[in-house]
Amino acid sequence: MINGKKKWSQQVTEHSDAMTLQHGVFAQRDPKKIATSLKRSAQRSKRLKGTPFQSAMSMLNFYVNRAGQQLSDTQRRKLELAKNELRRLFDRPVRATKASAHKQRAHH
Repeated sequence: MINGKKKWSQQVTEHSDAMTLQHGVFAQRDPKKIATSLKRSAQRSKRLKGTPFQSAMSMLNFYVNRAGQQLSDTQRRKLELAKNELRRLFDRPVRATKASAHKQRAHH
């Protein structure tokens, strides 16, 4: 804490009406497990403001943005892959990741 004040992101995490997540969900190594856990949490929650998909993706984006520069390239890549897994689980269009787009350009 700086000068006795909590960061806004910590206050949001501790006191918001957001869905409850499985402990350690973002520490998992498998992007599919992260996405599955987020989907399960969103579907079980009674405190959603949007659709379960929107809530799950919002929590994932919030974590990525909050962690910011502290995420390693490997962690960031894993979380980006988890976003596409989440899209698949909710039958949404999957976006090309930066890594897959780079590979495709290299082969053409």
